[in-house]
Amino acid sequence: MSRIFLSLLIATLSVVLNARAQTAPAGDDVGAAQVDGIYPAIEQLYRDLHSNPELAFQEHRTAATLAARVKALGYEVTTGVGGTGIVAILKNGPGPVVMLRTELDALPMAEKTGLPFASTVTSKNNTGEVVPVAHMCGHDIHMAAWVGTAELMAKNREHWQGTLMLVGQPAEEIVSGANAMIRDGLFTRFPKPDYALGIHDEMSLPAGVIGFHAGYFRANSTGLEMTIYGKGGHGAFPQSAIDPVVIAARIVIGLQTVVSRETNPMDPAVVTVGSIHGGSASNIIPDQVTLQITVRSLDPAVQKRLLAAIARQAKGEALAANAPKEPLIETLSNTDAVYNDPDLVQSMVVAARAELGADRVVEMPAQMGGEDFSQFGLAGVRIVLLHVGAVDAAKLDASRKSGVPLPSVHSPLWAPEHEPTIKAAIRAETAILMDLLKSP
Repeated sequence: MSRIFLSLLIATLSVVLNARAQTAPAGDDVGAAQVDGIYPAIEQLYRDLHSNPELAFQEHRTAATLAARVKALGYEVTTGVGGTGIVAILKNGPGPVVMLRTELDALPMAEKTGLPFASTVTSKNNTGEVVPVAHMCGHDIHMAAWVGTAELMAKNREHWQGTLMLVGQPAEEIVSGANAMIRDGLFTRFPKPDYALGIHDEMSLPAGVIGFHAGYFRANSTGLEMTIYGKGGHGAFPQSAIDPVVIAARIVIGLQTVVSRETNPMDPAVVTVGSIHGGSASNIIPDQVTLQITVRSLDPAVQKRLLAAIARQAKGEALAANAPKEPLIETLSNTDAVYNDPDLVQSMVVAARAELGADRVVEMPAQMGGEDFSQFGLAGVRIVLLHVGAVDAAKLDASRKSGVPLPSVHSPLWAPEHEPTIKAAIRAETAILMDLLKSP
C-alpha cells in the first residue's frame, strides 16, 4: 500500500509542477521569453514615438497612439484627463488597485544623435515661438515599456487579481501634468490606487540595471522669476540713475552664500541663476533686469528656508541700492520631492530581483532632478519611482576610468541603449505589478 501511495503522490506532484511550469509568468526564462515575443512590436512603437515627439499639453498624437494600443488589449480607456492624459483600467476581480505611470511629453530642444529615427519635429510653444522638439529625456522609453507591460499583464491575468490602472501623464517636463490630472478627478473619477509605480531611464547605470532608493529620492524643484527694478538713464551719467544691472549682479553673488553659508552641508541644496535679461545697449541703464532661478533640495523644510533666504537677499540688495521698489519674485513652476515609501521599495526590490537577478537591481543615491510623480504620493497614494540604466556598460566603465562624461538626459546627444533598457523595464514592471496583485 505504501509503494502504491508513494507512486500516486509522485505522479500527482509531477502533474501539478508541470502545469505550473507551463503557465507561470514569473521567473527569468518565462519572463524573458514573453518580453522577447512582444518586443518587435514594442521596438516599432518606440521608434515611432521617438520620431514624433510632442511638447507638454500638446501630446495629442502620442496619447491617441498609446490609448489605441491599450484599448485593443481590453483596457477601459479614458482620454483627455488633465488635458491630454490617459487613464486605462483593467479590472480583474477583487483586490488592490495598482497604478503604473508613464510620461507623454518631450523637450523643446534639437536632437543631435544622428539616429536613423531621430526627431526633426518643430512645434509652437505656449508663447507661439517655433522650437525644435525631441525625446531627450527618455519618455519614449518609458511609454514603450508601459505598453509592453500592459500587454503582458493582460495576457497573464489568470496570475493576478485586482485592478490595474495605467496612467499616461502629460507635461512632466514642466512639472504640471500630475496636478492637472489630479485636479481633473484622477483619484475620484477613477479608482484611487493603493500603490503607484513609475520608472525613469538613468545615465549612471548600465543598460537594463534597475536602481532603487528608499525615502526622498528626487528633489523639491522651484522655478523662480525675479524682476529687479531700477531707474533708467544714460550710461554716461550713472549718478542720475539707479542701475538694476549692478543690483542683479550683487544678488547673483549673494545667492551663492544661501547654500554655502546658510544651509547645513549635510542637507543637499542647489540655487542656480540660469538666466539674466536686461538692457538694450551699452550706453543705456535699463529700468529693470530679470533673473530666472532654480531652487532644489530633498527636504521640504530646507526648501522653505532656501526660498525665504532668496527673498531676503534680494530685498536687502535692492534696499542698499535705493531701488524704487522691492524685487518681484514669481513662482513659474514647483513640484515637491519624490518620497519613495520604504516598505514598498523593499517589496518591489524583492520582486524585481526574483525576475532579473540580485546583481541587476541595485541601490542608487538620491538625485537633485525634479519629478512631479511626487504629487501622486502627496495625494495619499504609496508611491515608488525606480530608475532603469540606459547606457552601454563598456562605455560607462570607460567614462568612469577616463573622467570624460557621457551624454546625459536632457542632452541633445542622449541616445539610450533602448532594447535592453525597455526589456528590463517591462520585466521589472510586470514582476512588481504581479507581486502587488497576487492571486489569493
